[in-house]
Amino acid sequence: MRLQTKLTLFNTLSKLVIVVLFVLLLPRLIGNINLNYTDNRLRKQKDKVLQKIDSLGIEQYMPDGKPYGSYTLLKEEYVGLEESPPSYHLNTIENSERIVEGDTIQYRILSHTFAHDKKNYLLEVGKSVKTIGETSSPLQSIALEVLLGMIFFTVLLDFLYADYLLRPLGKIIKAKLLDKRFPAAGPYQRINTSTYDFKYLDESIHQMIQHIEATFQKEREFISNASHELMTPITILQNKIENLSGREDISDELQLKLVEMHKTLNRLKSITKTLLLISQIENEQFLKEDTISVSELLNDVSDEISIRLQDKNIRMNIEVTDDKTLHEVNRFLLFNLFFNLVNNAIKYNKEQGDIAIKAFREDGSYVIEVSDTGIGIPEEQVPFIFNRFKKFKRSAQQESFGLGLPIVKSIADFHKIGIEVSSELGAGSRFRLIFP
Repeated sequence: MRLQTKLTLFNTLSKLVIVVLFVLLLPRLIGNINLNYTDNRLRKQKDKVLQKIDSLGIEQYMPDGKPYGSYTLLKEEYVGLEESPPSYHLNTIENSERIVEGDTIQYRILSHTFAHDKKNYLLEVGKSVKTIGETSSPLQSIALEVLLGMIFFTVLLDFLYADYLLRPLGKIIKAKLLDKRFPAAGPYQRINTSTYDFKYLDESIHQMIQHIEATFQKEREFISNASHELMTPITILQNKIENLSGREDISDELQLKLVEMHKTLNRLKSITKTLLLISQIENEQFLKEDTISVSELLNDVSDEISIRLQDKNIRMNIEVTDDKTLHEVNRFLLFNLFFNLVNNAIKYNKEQGDIAIKAFREDGSYVIEVSDTGIGIPEEQVPFIFNRFKKFKRSAQQESFGLGLPIVKSIADFHKIGIEVSSELGAGSRFRLIFP
């Protein structure tokens, strides 16, 4: 899961928790809001009545000294005024019942005593509790709708801000890590960001790539120089051994030793040439200016290796269902690529086995498959078969220096050809080359 998605998901879940808590507390909150609003309204009504009494006199409400009571049509509100004992003092707001025209109604009542013209009066201002509760449900719905709207809006803002905040990280990954051919440091292209952590990450990745590039370059130079230096003494030794072998005054035992020495030098020369070839490929010392058809290339490989096929009595079938002309390639390297793949298929095949080479189009790509009926590769070894000098004991009768498949990988990378490998012990292996 992407970091941006995780951040947005966390923010969304945290806000959902807030929504759940808010919904649970909403009835009490709305109830308290309604109650406070009602109490404030009752106080304002009390103040208006007292102001009217001060300006117009108590006779405005009690012309004959009788208690005063006024109710709205639906009995939702009422105002009561009556004379009270001088020692009676009250200033409260509470719920209480009143009987109005035979109906018992629960009111929220403000009770207040005051003095006027040396007399003590009790003023009551009430509002039906039922009408107070009627507004709670609509208020809860409105509050919930507003909250959900704000949550949706903030989640959207979180997503957009996370996208803006993490955009430099995506650029760093795409520009510095994805679709990059390593090692290849190149000029440093700074990613514009105001976040210090991303700046530090960008610089650190570039420094790491530079270090890797320098290390690989030293390795390439060492391999190239060592290969060049080794070729001369190997050739000199071979010539001397050949001269000694041609002499008639040496014993048969010495002759046999010279032959073994010559074979060893041949193997050493082969390894040196292979290392030099890999070094030249990775240093891009080859040109890609050839044009060749796939069928022609595969037939040339078949002709070159036909003697080895006959020696081991192995059948090879080439099936090109859709011939393709390869442009801007190096014919010599591609020939080596397929020669090494077929050579491996022969080396690790069974007597009277089969090798199949197929070329076809698949999902918009051009694919060449090389499969055999050989001994196969253990599953745990497949990820490492292209590593140099990673020699696996696949057969006690075969000698290998672990450089054939690394050559294949180097040539494929040089031509930007993808490689997929599948294998089953005792059933054979299949190499898929996917051309760009």
